[in-house]
Amino acid sequence: MTAPTTTEAPATPTATTSVTPTARQTWTRARGILLALVLLVAGALAVAVLRSNDQHGRLDPRSADPYGSRAVAAVLADHGVSTRVVTTLDEARAAAGPDTTLLIAAPDLLTRTQQTRLHTATTPAGGRTVLVAPDTPSVGRLAPGVTADPAPSFDTALAPDCALPAARRAGRAETGGIRYSTTAPDADACYLYDDLPTLLRLPQARGGDTVVLGAPDILYNDRLDQQGNASLALQLLGSRPHLVWYLPSLTDDSAAPDTGERGFFDLLPSGWLWGALQLFIAAALAALWRSRRFGPLVLEKLPVAIRASETVEGRARLYRKVNARDRAATALRTTTRTRLAPLVGVPATQAHSPETLLPALSAHLDGDAQPLHDLLFGPPPGDDAALVSLADRLDALEREVRRP
Repeated sequence: MTAPTTTEAPATPTATTSVTPTARQTWTRARGILLALVLLVAGALAVAVLRSNDQHGRLDPRSADPYGSRAVAAVLADHGVSTRVVTTLDEARAAAGPDTTLLIAAPDLLTRTQQTRLHTATTPAGGRTVLVAPDTPSVGRLAPGVTADPAPSFDTALAPDCALPAARRAGRAETGGIRYSTTAPDADACYLYDDLPTLLRLPQARGGDTVVLGAPDILYNDRLDQQGNASLALQLLGSRPHLVWYLPSLTDDSAAPDTGERGFFDLLPSGWLWGALQLFIAAALAALWRSRRFGPLVLEKLPVAIRASETVEGRARLYRKVNARDRAATALRTTTRTRLAPLVGVPATQAHSPETLLPALSAHLDGDAQPLHDLLFGPPPGDDAALVSLADRLDALEREVRRP
């Protein structure tokens, strides 16, 4: 008779759960930030392209772009006024004269030294100087006594409301922009918004004058035929037979600082610095949004069942790796005291008090309390052998207390 044979079933592999994020999980978490960065970069590039196209030919009498000023130059030429474009401070200063109107298209681009030198050259010349939308502090240097108000005009088309013949003949014009105030008693203040003018004419001692214009709209090609813009532009720029149109250039040697060398950040346009600041703020907000928030501990079910012995061994290996014999000894003594206290009639709240636990143990064992104090509350062991000996002695003490 043949004995039955038994076949062992193959062992079922234990399922494991990896805590390392997969590529799909990483993409799911990071795609929001990546999308925001892509949109931010695309928006910055779009704004840069639009601004670069917008700045091309702005207030240039040779440009036919919507924001150019070729139409103004053509109208002035029909009335016998010649227009010449200059891009350096020396050319602008040399062109100033009693029969010349000097238009400064971008006063705020001039350095402090350039503004001072230009004002010194135009004041005694006896001609007309037109400042297009100067802001603080350039207006105070090119037109002393004039300050720019921080609140702009929200209406572009304004009525003259002054006695200046050029403004009265032009009527309503799109001068609304920067508003000004002046201490000059003989100044003509026109096109008021909330009692502050957007156009000022300041007479000079030698027959010349300075015109401060709050907005460049009347000089644009696509705005020249609106309101009384053409009439006002013609009268302001055509009072002399020659018009010198000064377009400040960054390549002008006079724009360099008088002393010292320019640093790296001095060479960067202010827009790049503001853009970097915005990117930094956006990155900080994204980090705050995605950062880990440390709250109260939450119990979670483990994906697999782990034996208690494995947990003990794992913690023991960690203690051994960092030579944490003091922590291991404290854990052993604390656990032993907790188990011994109810056996000798000591409340759990007093289990770690030597004044309460040690007398009860001594009475139960009929022994000396000093060895028990060194064993349960003594100093940490000095080496691994002493730690093993401590564990053995604690086990022996617990067995002795439990013995009937």
